[in-house]
Amino acid sequence: MKPFHFKQFIAVLIFVVTAANAQEEEQKFLDDFRGTASVTHNGISLVPSFSLGDPALLFDLKFTKGRVSFEPDMRFALEGKPWSFLFWFRYKAIQKEKFSLRVGAHPALNFRTISIMRNGVQENILESRRYVAAEVVTTYKLGKNIGIGLYYLHGCGFDDGVKQTNFVVFNSYFNNIGIAKDYYLNISPQAYYLRMDSKDGVYVVGFITLAKKNFPLSISSILNKAIDTQIVPEDDFTWNISLNYSFGSTNRKANKKRKI
Repeated sequence: MKPFHFKQFIAVLIFVVTAANAQEEEQKFLDDFRGTASVTHNGISLVPSFSLGDPALLFDLKFTKGRVSFEPDMRFALEGKPWSFLFWFRYKAIQKEKFSLRVGAHPALNFRTISIMRNGVQENILESRRYVAAEVVTTYKLGKNIGIGLYYLHGCGFDDGVKQTNFVVFNSYFNNIGIAKDYYLNISPQAYYLRMDSKDGVYVVGFITLAKKNFPLSISSILNKAIDTQIVPEDDFTWNISLNYSFGSTNRKANKKRKI
């Protein structure tokens, strides 16, 4: 396997972001483009019971056209080694005033470092494992900034490791909770059931974000606690704090242009 060059990835990412913005300005191919870059002391996975256990750099991008979106989710250890790549394709099947239904699917690569013997010498190499997954997401608004929902994901693994994953989440959210002038909190308490092959577990998790209106930086935290689980050796309690930088959102630019 050829070595991974982090600087090359950053160059490609900058090119993609620049090209997407230029394409929106010139051809308006995309209805919206936005993204978030985050740095954290402990990388936590899509399934919050799994963590990298080390500092991580996360990139979440979203390219939207109509009801369809392409959403790459790329995670790295802070020294540059890739951790996981998820390439989401999502479709908003129902978008009502209070109720929404979204479906999605992704291929994914999960990376780990393993030791092998080559010509009598022990050597560390980066191994990738392949997965595919599909999701169904429902949300019901109870108020302007309050809602509940259900999330279901089914994943399949093709290589050594877990073959079947079922992830069911009951979630809620409380957004734009004012705490000071221009500062607000978003809070999302959740409970979920996780089954991986023959082992399962029940967990609770909280997502908290502190942000300022019209400011690209925010601070967020994930707090995950196992209630009853057979899945080991994951920690009973995982948490992190992240610094996030949000960018893009050409949709707002387009709306401003239409008002002129």
